[in-house]
Amino acid sequence: MEIERLTIPEVILFYPKKHEDARGYFSETYNKENLSDVDVNLDFKQDNHAFSYAKGTIRGLHFQIPPFDQDKLIRVVSGAIYDVAVDIRSNSPTFGHYVSAIIDSKKWNQILVPSGFAHGLCTLEPNTEVIYKVNNYYSHQHDKGILWNDPEIDIDWPVPDSGAVLSEKDLKLPLLSDLPKYFI
Repeated sequence: MEIERLTIPEVILFYPKKHEDARGYFSETYNKENLSDVDVNLDFKQDNHAFSYAKGTIRGLHFQIPPFDQDKLIRVVSGAIYDVAVDIRSNSPTFGHYVSAIIDSKKWNQILVPSGFAHGLCTLEPNTEVIYKVNNYYSHQHDKGILWNDPEIDIDWPVPDSGAVLSEKDLKLPLLSDLPKYFI
């Protein structure tokens, strides 16, 4: 498995091997030992599956606070996404900065978004399916978020504000500057 660390090095891209032949393909999409070889030691507890009908669907920016904070390993099984991780660790030199990557079913890549980062995505194709592993269970009480188009973060989304498809919940999320310091 190939890896690539982004400009905020805690966010990592993974490229699992894909073995193709006339029948189709086989791929080992998760192997705990391979991740520990690159000093990623996670005990995943839950898998989540999201399907978005429309291109331009934005989900996020979401995170859970301690003690239910989550690391996420995200992959796309159909379609493509513009994936974003925003550093919300208040003492980090990259606090409020983001990194992004295209995660694509054709590239067969994955992204690890660690705890202390808000996560969001925008679908680049209709009928996009995303599957992700998390190392902690969902907790409604600990579920938080940041407004997707917070001007302080200034994410370069691949869709204009007027074309974004969002949930009511995501439209009402606070700005980063209005959040308590959850991750110190």
